[in-house]
Amino acid sequence: MPQKQHVRSPTSRRVIVAAVIIVAGRVLACERSAPPEVAGRWEFPGGKVEPGETDQVALARECAEELGVRVEVGDRVGPDVPLAHGRAVLRVFAVRLLEGDVPRALEHTSMRWLAKDELDSVHWLPADKPIVAELPALLI
Repeated sequence: MPQKQHVRSPTSRRVIVAAVIIVAGRVLACERSAPPEVAGRWEFPGGKVEPGETDQVALARECAEELGVRVEVGDRVGPDVPLAHGRAVLRVFAVRLLEGDVPRALEHTSMRWLAKDELDSVHWLPADKPIVAELPALLI
């Protein structure tokens, strides 16, 4: 079944995309370095969808910028998560690293690969918590 491609229009809510990257039964978590009010909190890597980009194109670009990796964007993980009092929305996708690419913390303080029993070992950003709740079924 073809995947729906979301293109942001100028009048729609701001869309933030994020990647759930799972390798060998562990998910990649990234520690924010900025802004100060969220520094030290953990998130899935990603960022803003720019005008004219699909969610998938934006997420591939963000993974290259933040982690230095090439990816294949797959299916959605979890529901849309409202942000900024409804002015924005977080959309999360399962992402596969392309052959040989290894993530590096280019824009984050640090990274960790978390197993199912380690998901609560980091202090997640509130927006990422609904996605974390979806992960046990994906971490085999």
